[in-house]
Amino acid sequence: MKKAKKVSIKLILKVLWIIYACYSLISWLPMADHLISKDYEQISQCISLNDSWDIRINGKSYEDIKLEDFRFGPMRKGDQIIMERILPDNWSIVEGALRIHIRQSAISLFVDGKKVYTYGYDRAAFGKTVGSGLQFINFPKDYQGKLLTIQMELCEDYAFTKFDPVRIYEWKNAYRALMTENRMPMLFGSFLVIFGLATAMVTIFAVVFSIKYIRLLCISIFSICIGLWTLCYYNVIMIFSIPLYSVSLMEYISLYLCPIPLTVYMYEDVKGLNSSLLKKLYWILLTVQVSSTAAILALHTKDIVHFAATLKYMQALIVICLIYFIMIVLLNLKKSGQMENRLFLIGMLVIGSCIAHDLFVYCSDRYFGRPVPTVRGLSCLGVIIFIFILIVSFYMNLTRKLMWETERNSLIKSAYTDELTHLHNRRYCMEYINKIKQEQDRDFTVICFDLNNLKMMNDTYGHAKGDILIKSAAEVLAQTFESYGVVARMGGDEFVAVIKTSDTGKVEALMQDFQNNIDKKNEQMEGLHMSIACGYASGSAQEADIDKIYQLADDRMYENKKQMKQARSK
Repeated sequence: MKKAKKVSIKLILKVLWIIYACYSLISWLPMADHLISKDYEQISQCISLNDSWDIRINGKSYEDIKLEDFRFGPMRKGDQIIMERILPDNWSIVEGALRIHIRQSAISLFVDGKKVYTYGYDRAAFGKTVGSGLQFINFPKDYQGKLLTIQMELCEDYAFTKFDPVRIYEWKNAYRALMTENRMPMLFGSFLVIFGLATAMVTIFAVVFSIKYIRLLCISIFSICIGLWTLCYYNVIMIFSIPLYSVSLMEYISLYLCPIPLTVYMYEDVKGLNSSLLKKLYWILLTVQVSSTAAILALHTKDIVHFAATLKYMQALIVICLIYFIMIVLLNLKKSGQMENRLFLIGMLVIGSCIAHDLFVYCSDRYFGRPVPTVRGLSCLGVIIFIFILIVSFYMNLTRKLMWETERNSLIKSAYTDELTHLHNRRYCMEYINKIKQEQDRDFTVICFDLNNLKMMNDTYGHAKGDILIKSAAEVLAQTFESYGVVARMGGDEFVAVIKTSDTGKVEALMQDFQNNIDKKNEQMEGLHMSIACGYASGSAQEADIDKIYQLADDRMYENKKQMKQARSK
């Protein structure tokens, strides 16, 4: 009853601590957000160029277009788009930066017919990917009132079905405005990458010593992939001046790799269900993930098929993986009902909902041209919650396994340990001797011992005194021989030592130390009068039969015991 009460108090304290930690996080996040965004109103001042456009798409003209209201059907690789409008006659920005979103297109900008910027045509000419993302283009004040022309040539099928906003920012504020708009993805993505790298650096070495840490390594890799994808997708990584096509490459690779570490993480859960069908499905899914990712990477490297063309297939595979994972978690929950399975199920539902939300938003925007107002970085936030749950689940599972291993080791130790002396017992000694037989390349010495006068001690002073004598003998034996081999109590007053040498000089020196230690123990404990008969024999496992060596040592021990008895009777 007391134990149950103690456990419930600990559980309540843990729950209260989690509530406090969550409350602290929730209360601090708005303050941190305010510190980042407090001057956003000032740095985000810009000139919007979203109206009064004349647009030609493959020769078809549209006049006086407002970009946010304009939609068009899916376009194919090689299609041409030309956009024109007169720039405002005046603006207060002196050193301007035109922010334009490039989506898998080669692009050129002209001001009054003079080319001021070009991107992607050289790569498109060789069939290479041009990528997607924001670009900031130098746009000085003397462009006022002039004709701005934007020419685009699509480099991938179905790249987009609407135009993104076109704006002019103060150059010094352009990147700050971008970072502030995407502050949540920036914070979450950076956290995931840093956490993943730090954890991976530790666990990659831990895995060498114990495979049990492979799941924690999977969490680390998954965290890095999601964090890197977030930083690339929301253009946060652009502050490092990385080329646009390289940013897109990192975005696709990190996204395509995401399911693999998560699938490896799930292996233990699939294995625990003992279902051959689920195991087959698992290996099929993992094989498809690895082979398809490798094949797509190879095709992209050879510029045969780019990542952008295979994105929808990978999105479908991610959805299939999520469905499979949720099914495995539900089955494990039904089977065991363990707390970590409940937590994992919650995590899978959270991340599944967040990814499904972002997939819907992405597809709605890209394929149907209908943007959905949403919270930026929702997937990333879901992944952070999921990774936190994974870590908690991992450590709960690890703690349970460690407790099981500790209990198992304790049982093994008790099976091979003499309860009274804490030396090895007969079973351990015989297994050790059999091991020497198999190795056949070790020199050894077997020493047999017999504790004198144990029966007399038990009969005269009681078994408690006899136990003291046995323990004292065990201490002397361990002190003398344990660092050189194995010392075991064979039962009653009999002991054995098997040491890893057959050198006569070393053995004689040890026997002398043994006798000296007996004398010291007798001096320390008044009335002990400990006396031990012994005999030894040496040999090599390759040349001699260890059983015969053991028998010879035992015979010599009994000869010594007889001599000691005769000496006492004189």
